[in-house]
Amino acid sequence: MCYKVIVAVGSKNPTKVLAVRSIVESLDWQVEGMDVPSLVSPQPFSDSETRKGAINRAKACVDSGNKIGIGLEGGVVDSEGGLFLCNWGALVTEKLDTYMASGAKILLPKEISDPVRFGRELGDVMADYTKQKDVRKKEGAIGIFTDGWITREEMFAHIVRLLIGQYQFYKK
Repeated sequence: MCYKVIVAVGSKNPTKVLAVRSIVESLDWQVEGMDVPSLVSPQPFSDSETRKGAINRAKACVDSGNKIGIGLEGGVVDSEGGLFLCNWGALVTEKLDTYMASGAKILLPKEISDPVRFGRELGDVMADYTKQKDVRKKEGAIGIFTDGWITREEMFAHIVRLLIGQYQFYKK
């Protein structure tokens, strides 16, 4: 297979890399994960901060010499209805064209949201809750709280479809 485009993903987290790969390989694009900083807090606590983390990751990939960078970031949003899981993605090109998309939100139970509000990272809380290591690298909180109906990889793949769709539309 001859790849025309290499897409850098601003993370080596398997759920993020596999989410991108599952979408772009149908285009014969190659995917490489990169360990880059989000430049936001370890537990993003708003749509704005989570979106910024995704953009920072995508830009860092392009700054490293890649033509396309994709950043995916998970976070939480506090609202009147409770603490919700949120997720954002960004695609940045070498010309610094930037495309953004957000995905599903789900209410987190009180036994999860309280420790997160008091400063713990969601991934650590989920590991304690499930007695599993690295939930964030597997099904994620979304997979746990939807009984496996949607996984973290699928949630991010949906965002990647939105990003690639925008990229293809606007590059015409």
